[in-house]
Amino acid sequence: MSTLQPRPLKSSDWVIQDLTRKIEDNILLAGERLPSVVDLALQYQVGRSTIREALSSLKAMGMLDIRQGSGTYVKEKPTQHQHPAQLYPDAWVSRAKSLKHILEVRRVLESGCASLAANNRTEQDIVRLGNILREMENMLDDEMISEQADVQFHEAIAHATHNPVLSDLMSSLSQQFHDSMKDSRALWFYAERSSAERLLREHQNIYDAIAGSDGKRAQELMDQHIAKVERVLDDHQSASSSLQNDAE
Repeated sequence: MSTLQPRPLKSSDWVIQDLTRKIEDNILLAGERLPSVVDLALQYQVGRSTIREALSSLKAMGMLDIRQGSGTYVKEKPTQHQHPAQLYPDAWVSRAKSLKHILEVRRVLESGCASLAANNRTEQDIVRLGNILREMENMLDDEMISEQADVQFHEAIAHATHNPVLSDLMSSLSQQFHDSMKDSRALWFYAERSSAERLLREHQNIYDAIAGSDGKRAQELMDQHIAKVERVLDDHQSASSSLQNDAE
């Protein structure tokens, strides 16, 4: 089984990325049974625990169906974007609480970073942001790489402030931001009922404001970008609470 470019982050992410690509490219078809954990571990040259972690993540993403005693099968692609609560029904309450806290931090921190970056950015910063945007555009059909580019874009904005404290703060929160990005993107897609192209345009608009040294506009766009996910999260939590109260 062929593999992709250099491994991102950790081995399980690398396996997830490769299997996702095969499913999206119809190399692995809906209903097809995957090789056993033992065989996949040999093919990817990783431990069995890494394969199990990757398969569990893909199951949570709605891409695989793990049947006890039967094997792991590729699921039919959903016809519309799903709310993360549908993907993680058992774990969503704790995930939503954590995501809420992270979004509050991001909204305060990144809106300020966008404004400062518009005032302090260099041409090198603009080139870097532009390269990340091009990667997003070229890899729209690869959610794993798009997600990583999304994180890189926000980190690059912090770097463009040329404030080492802000840059270090964003770096220290990078893993938490990355862990929450999947839920953030899922909520964004769910709210928009749209595609990755729409999300790319939001990033492009933020880039244009920074490139044009329009700090106020960059701050407003970044605030709106993150606030949208917060609103969807709050709306769903309110609806869930109402249903629970009705049941009681």
